[in-house]
Amino acid sequence: MFEQKTISIETASYDKSAIIYYDQKITPKACILYFHGGGLLYGHKEDLPEGHLIKLTEAGYVIIAYDYPLAPTAKLPMILDDVRDSIHHYIDHAEDYCGQKLPYFLWGRSAGAYLCLIAAAYGYFETPPAGILSYYGYGFLCDHWFQTPSAYYKTLPPVDASCLSHLPSGYETNGDLNTHYSIYVYARQTGKWFSLLYEGREKYFYLDYTLRTCQSLPCPLFAAHATNDTDVPFDEFRELITRYNPRTFIAACNVHDFDREADNQFTPRLLDATIDFLDKHI
Repeated sequence: MFEQKTISIETASYDKSAIIYYDQKITPKACILYFHGGGLLYGHKEDLPEGHLIKLTEAGYVIIAYDYPLAPTAKLPMILDDVRDSIHHYIDHAEDYCGQKLPYFLWGRSAGAYLCLIAAAYGYFETPPAGILSYYGYGFLCDHWFQTPSAYYKTLPPVDASCLSHLPSGYETNGDLNTHYSIYVYARQTGKWFSLLYEGREKYFYLDYTLRTCQSLPCPLFAAHATNDTDVPFDEFRELITRYNPRTFIAACNVHDFDREADNQFTPRLLDATIDFLDKHI
């Protein structure tokens, strides 16, 4: 069974920490730096299902789950700078995390996968990652879907713009589902998601915060997606795999984060494929 500990990371703007999951009985092979999902508007670093933590730590991987500041208070430049700082912190202080220098992988689910992909594509790390795990991630490679109302979210009860008025004034790293999910629903129902994440000329968004100008990644990629994903179009996944030829895992279902359910038939197969990818690229 895994154990966990927390490490504080100094920042100028807000309290930040990372949770380290490990199995003390297993000799570690590598670390996995994890960034959570939530459309950059909600979510928190403790969202990994227990089954994922057990299986990966038993396979010899130390998982390090990080905070990052959430939109709309923080915008994409700040969020990505923070993610890059977290990666640099691991590279520079690996012994503080796991007692030794180990290779590292980047792992994100949904928005976290997006952050990992962009950070790796444009991060210029002294020690590059051994690989990237993208669970239903994206690179804003296809037009329109992130700037127009979502057909799926339009089927949910409408959420009013007043949801934004309940946000605290400072930076947040923990967006609870009960209090922050409505902001994401509002953003996707109205097509205002993009405007909550980014301020500035669209030209620089496409240059600096999408994968459209990135011809290759600095490491191998594992990409998983559901065929009828409700949040990220399957076409976005197709563009991702066309560009980077990753190891792929496709789930024939209509759930975005299909692995959150332990009894989903695809979850154990996804974890097995993930471990196989990790073992081959250490």
